[in-house]
Order: sequence, then C-alpha cells, then structure tokens
Amino acid sequence: MVVASVTPERNERIRALGIPVIDLSWRREHASKLIMRACEEFGFFKVINHGVPKEVITRMEDEGEEFFSLPTHEKQKAGPASPLGYGSRNIGFNGDSGELEYLLLHTSPVSISQRAKIICRKDPIKFSCVVNEYVGAVRQLACEILEMLAEGLGLGEKGSFSRLIRDTESDSLVRLNHYPPNSTTGGNDITDALGRRNGNKIKDGKGGRIGFGEHSDPQILSLLRSNDVDGLQILSSDHHGGGVWVPVPADPAAFFVNVGDALQALSNGRFVSVRHRAMANSYSPRLSIIFFGAPPLHAWISPLPEMITPETPRRYKSFTWAEYKKAMYSLRLGHNRLDLFHADDEGENVDFIESI
Repeated sequence: MVVASVTPERNERIRALGIPVIDLSWRREHASKLIMRACEEFGFFKVINHGVPKEVITRMEDEGEEFFSLPTHEKQKAGPASPLGYGSRNIGFNGDSGELEYLLLHTSPVSISQRAKIICRKDPIKFSCVVNEYVGAVRQLACEILEMLAEGLGLGEKGSFSRLIRDTESDSLVRLNHYPPNSTTGGNDITDALGRRNGNKIKDGKGGRIGFGEHSDPQILSLLRSNDVDGLQILSSDHHGGGVWVPVPADPAAFFVNVGDALQALSNGRFVSVRHRAMANSYSPRLSIIFFGAPPLHAWISPLPEMITPETPRRYKSFTWAEYKKAMYSLRLGHNRLDLFHADDEGENVDFIESI
C-alpha cells in the first residue's frame, strides 16, 4: 500500500471522511448499529458519554504525570521494559524506536501491586488503587462495547467477545505513553537528549516527527484517551489501493477505540484492525493512556461459526493468544502479523511458529 501524509489537497476528502463518534447515551440498538459500521469501515471510533468517571481518569493521569516528571535515574529503576515496566525510545525487541517514554503494566492486581513498589516508592498502595480503579472502569466500558458488537452481529451469546477480557486470567495491559516536546529547550532529560540526536530523528517524509510508528494493536480492543495535545493518526485506505494518514483531534473527555488483530480474526475479517501511529508535538508534551483488552494466554482465537458462510469462507486458522504473542514479539512493529495466520497458509504458518 502506498501511504501519503496529509496535504492541503486531501483536506476536503478527509473532512468528508470524518471520525465516527458514538454517544453511549443513545438508544442501545442505534448505538450498536453505528459501532458495527465503524468497526467494519474504519476499525476506529470515538466514544462520548462513556460512563467512566472523570475523577477516575484524572487520578490516573496525575499518577502518570508524577511518574514521568521524575529524574531519569529514578524512572529507570522501573525498567528496562521486558516488555513490562519502564521504557524509553526502544519499542519491542527488534530494533523499533520512537520519540517517547512509557510505562507498560499488566492489569492483574497482583502484578500492579508488585510493580507499584518500584514505580511509586513514596506511596505504592495509592498507585495500585488508582490503576486498579482505572482498569476496572475502562474494562467495563470495553466489555459494554464488545457486547454491543455481539448483539449487532446477532450472536446467541452477547459475551462471545467480552468474556475473553473479563476472564480472571486475561492478558490485558495498560500503557502510559509520554511524548516530550520536540523542542531542544527546557529541562526534561529525554527532551534534551532527543535534541542532541538530530541525525537519528524519525520523520514521516513531510517533516513531521513520528513518536510511535505505524502499527496495529494485536489485542481484541484498545481504548485510548489522552490530554488535549494532538498526535494520534489513523491510516485510512482509499479506493485506489493507497492510503492517507488522518489526524485525530485530541479530546480529553472522550475515549478512542481501536479494533485489534484478535477481533479481526474472531469476526473473520468483518471488523478491521486499524493501523495507526502517534506524531510528536513540537511544543507540548502529550500523555496518552491505553487499555489493551486481551484474552488469556491459553484462549483460542478462531473465527466464530456465525462469521463463516459460503459467501465469507474462513479467513484465519485457529491459534492461541500465546502463539500470536510469540509471533508478534519476533516481528518488527509495522509487520502485518495476521498475514501469518491466514487459513490458506496454515502449513506454512505452523512451520513459522515452530521456528521462533
């Protein structure tokens, strides 16, 4: 696919495109239909009146800001990311990098409690309580969205998707991303370091700085919220086999929802896993918090029987979430991982899984 950055000539088409906005205070059947359409056409939408208390969001954001404001040597005590913990610039294990620092946590209360002792030595109990409260509220929102999708598909069990992230052994994660300004001025350690690395700056071909490169989320569903600084972009395909990066205006009062690879497989390709990236802002720091709703490691991911018909034959083989994670960690960030699990490539895929 040929990908173009946004240019003035494309503005009219982008405005016509629009970002789907779902108001969860609408009649449930109506909202369900719109969520279905957004997942089919975009793999992405914005949710307002979502029911997550503002104070829960504020407390979580405050914890993130407090952690990222610490001196570098203090933050590094919570790392290196493997993949959980604190990381700076390096993304994954295969050479990808970005203009950010981050904190990646498993959503298990036990895991959060253990890591809190290193992340927030001053008051680990408070940190744990804030993160657990946030995870609980956002997980509930994710489950509500997934159940509305199941209802829209006419599935007999509305928990067909949501049960996977409600499971006590769910492999769900929460990630806090901090994108410092590009400016070389100011006292932030990572910002100053970036200012001295002009030769290594990643650009998008139009002068923009990429904070977190193009990728899709491997999980079932991702819920993102950020402060009021723009940066998120989604890749919208056109009818000519190309695509355009569409900037998503920040809205601290809303959540942005991404369809993940696992949901694309479960829906047999009916819902599309959106490719997206984050751009670094020149003047203001950006803080984003993402909940990644994932199944247990032992859970099987397979197109639901209702999604397979003579007109829509099976597109993906069955695989466990552990197998998918194993493949994911062996690949670069931008790789289209689901290509390895096409039903017609089953034999080839088995060989690949056994080799990594």
